[in-house]
Amino acid sequence: MDNCSPTIDALHLLHHSDSHTQSRIPYLFNENLLPVTVNAVEELQCYLTHQKDWDHNFGLEEQSNAVIGKMFGVLVVQTIEKQWGFLAAFSGKLAGSNQHAYFVPPIYDGLNTEGFLNEGMVQLGLMSQEINSGLVSEDNLAHLKQLRKLHSITLQNKLFDQYHFLNQKGKSKSLRMIFKKDNDKNPPVGAGECAAPKLLQYAFQHHLEPVQLVEFWWGLSPKSKRWKHKHFYAPCQEKCKPILRYMLPENNLISSSTLN
Repeated sequence: MDNCSPTIDALHLLHHSDSHTQSRIPYLFNENLLPVTVNAVEELQCYLTHQKDWDHNFGLEEQSNAVIGKMFGVLVVQTIEKQWGFLAAFSGKLAGSNQHAYFVPPIYDGLNTEGFLNEGMVQLGLMSQEINSGLVSEDNLAHLKQLRKLHSITLQNKLFDQYHFLNQKGKSKSLRMIFKKDNDKNPPVGAGECAAPKLLQYAFQHHLEPVQLVEFWWGLSPKSKRWKHKHFYAPCQEKCKPILRYMLPENNLISSSTLN
């Protein structure tokens, strides 16, 4: 790729020697980007501009299919050997997949066609077809709708239970338990699929020290004018804050003014 650095697995090495970056904690979600973070963001944006590995319509070129801009995250890290590098992630799906070579993997790949989720969705579809067929008596219709609702809730909870997150101390907790302790509610749909938790999870799994994490929007926004190409945004309140509150120590938490 034109002028883009080579990669090793999901860790992208950087040439950086900033001896003044002593304390990591104040920098993690600081809006003042370190020079090494600027370099990492430029590397990822270089890749997004020139890559030919997959096809996704960000709305930056003339394409006929639907425009889907995407949030990307960069986590600058140091290895045990004090090498500088960065990890990259995207929120949700990219080009119809949860997994691409340049990026950290998902916490759980719900798109696996051999997994329980695909089978459960097929069953849910069959229930809906029967309900909408017009062939079900009034006596059975309410019962079938209740069964469908129960099946949907059970399937969603089983999906949530596949997501387990490590904190900086190496302890693991399920997504549902994290949200129950944080706000005594079930997680919202899509929780655990955002960039920031995926980046920290990979860093903790591979003994990488987080230095600074930033997220930016790439492409056009199909719905909201809030998301602007190449603009930086904080991790979201609804899906990310409870997870990050668990993953990070108290003195590394994002302030309420930063999470918006």
